[in-house]
Amino acid sequence: MVSIKYLHQVQALLLSGFMSLIMSGAISFINLGWVNNFMEIWFHAWVVAYAIAFPSVLIVFPIARKLAMRIASK
Repeated sequence: MVSIKYLHQVQALLLSGFMSLIMSGAISFINLGWVNNFMEIWFHAWVVAYAIAFPSVLIVFPIARKLAMRIASK
């Protein structure tokens, strides 16, 4: 198990993984339809998206949390 002090990084890893997987699949399907090598194309798009999403979530997540706290506390 991972220590609780790494919760933020684990959340970012999981969130960016799931979101990039879903979004890359949806966008690949919208743009291409179901082609013969769809899974290959989707996997490649997901790897690229994940490489961008993980550091993005690490940066944006604390900002989003602060904004959410302001909105929710009103």
